[in-house]
Amino acid sequence: MLSKGGVIVYPTDSIYAIGCRAGDKDAIGRIRRLRRLDRKHLFTLVCRDLSEIATYARVDNQSYRLIRSMTPGPYTFILPATKQVPKRLQHPRRRTIGIRVPTHPIAKALLEELGEPLLSTTMQLPEETLPLTQAFDIFERVGHEVDLVIDGGPCGLNPTSVIDLVGSYPIVLREGMGDVAHFIDA
Repeated sequence: MLSKGGVIVYPTDSIYAIGCRAGDKDAIGRIRRLRRLDRKHLFTLVCRDLSEIATYARVDNQSYRLIRSMTPGPYTFILPATKQVPKRLQHPRRRTIGIRVPTHPIAKALLEELGEPLLSTTMQLPEETLPLTQAFDIFERVGHEVDLVIDGGPCGLNPTSVIDLVGSYPIVLREGMGDVAHFIDA
C-alpha cells in the first residue's frame, strides 16, 4: 500500500499516527488536506533504527550517545537535516528534521517491510484538541480518506517528547510520553 503511494494510519508506542512514504508528494498532500496542515507544519521521519537516522540527519557523537540511550522509544529528536531530506520536509530556516525510532511492534514491522522511513504526524483531526486513540473511531471518521487503518488496539493521548539536539545542549520542546526529567532538572 505505501509503496503505491498510500496513506495509512498506524499505531505507535505513543499515539496513532498518519503516514506515507517520505518522497511521495501526492500522499503528503493528502495528509495535509485531511489534517488541514499548512506548509509550515513539520512532519517526523519514523526510522527503523539508529543506522537509518544517519542517512537523514547529521548526528555528532554526543547526540548519537543520547539518541542511542533513548531509542527505540517515545521520543522525537530535532537534528540538522542531510541533503537526502527534501527541502520541503525540513524546517524552512533551521534546515532541521524530526526523527524517531518507535518500539511498537506494528510500527517496527511496517518500517522493516517498507525498507525506508515513514513520514508521519499525529492522527488528530483539525477540529479536535486530542488525538484519536481507537482504530474503529479513526476508521469511522477518516476511513474514506485514507487507504488503510491498522488496528493495534487503543493508543494513548500523549504524543512523543520532542528534544532539540541542534545546539550545544538538548532542549525539551515538548514534554510528552517519554521521560524528560533529567533534561529539565539539569
